Amino acid sequence: MGSFTQISPPLYRLFISRGDNYNMRCDLHVHSIASGMFTVPGLNRICRESYTEPAEVYDRLKRMDMSIITITDHDAIDGAEILRRYPDFFLSEEVTVRMPSGTEMHLGVYGINERDHVEIQRRRNDFIALLMYLTERKVFFSANHVFSGLTGRREAEDFHWFESYVPAFETRNGQMWPEANQSAARLAARLGKIAIAGSDSHTIAGVGHTYTEVPGARSKDEFFVGPRTGCGRIHGMHGSCGKLTADVFSIVRSLFSDKPWTLALSPLALLVPAFTAGHRMNEIRFCRKWTSAIERGEKRKRMLWDLDSNLGANWAN
Repeated sequence: MGSFTQISPPLYRLFISRGDNYNMRCDLHVHSIASGMFTVPGLNRICRESYTEPAEVYDRLKRMDMSIITITDHDAIDGAEILRRYPDFFLSEEVTVRMPSGTEMHLGVYGINERDHVEIQRRRNDFIALLMYLTERKVFFSANHVFSGLTGRREAEDFHWFESYVPAFETRNGQMWPEANQSAARLAARLGKIAIAGSDSHTIAGVGHTYTEVPGARSKDEFFVGPRTGCGRIHGMHGSCGKLTADVFSIVRSLFSDKPWTLALSPLALLVPAFTAGHRMNEIRFCRKWTSAIERGEKRKRMLWDLDSNLGANWAN
């Protein structure tokens, strides 16, 4: 991120005046058509996760007063190609990572280049190897929607890894219900993690409605210094069942337009509200299970990686 990111919080407050500069905003979690196909069996051959073109995302984010722009497509940077000409754009992605426990999680990775993307994808099935690379490269990354079951099951061991080595948590996700975001915010505060926010929008409607703000920042580098020094702010909408239902209907309409033969399946669209309601109930159960387990203060087992504090200390230098 540049040498400026290595300064201390007092120096940040000395050189970055909140009063002399405007508030810099960025939606740190947004998708485009480059996110690829749905992973749900049956839909993974016909339906995309998003049908929004990258240029449309960019234009919407600028209309929503975002100061700098990024796209975090799933394990892809193809959508960024058309946006590289903009000086306020920077490259990011949302990485599907396999944890040592065998579970999967989503890691937001920001301010990368093409070489980083290749290395990240090469290592994403080995969380420890990926962690070492990101830390060595001083790439900023976050654990996204920590209390969501979107990526499947979670193990207690996963949270131990998040606690030990992930520098930032997404504490407001525009698709997650409020309690899940609040649980993430409490955990981040207790562990001293950096808090960030993003819309996680897969349709144009939600783009830019949830974002991270840094008062006084004047560049991308300074923007990422802010949250590390406690100067970041979280703003915007939480998710809801109604919002998710509207987004799914939007994606279904785009599917019908993209593949007219799927109109034969249109009666199934009547099941969308039941699907989203069921999904929401599963999310609530997942969140409450892990919130309860963590906040009960269960005794933490000492693990092998606790013996080496150098990895975590690298972020402090």
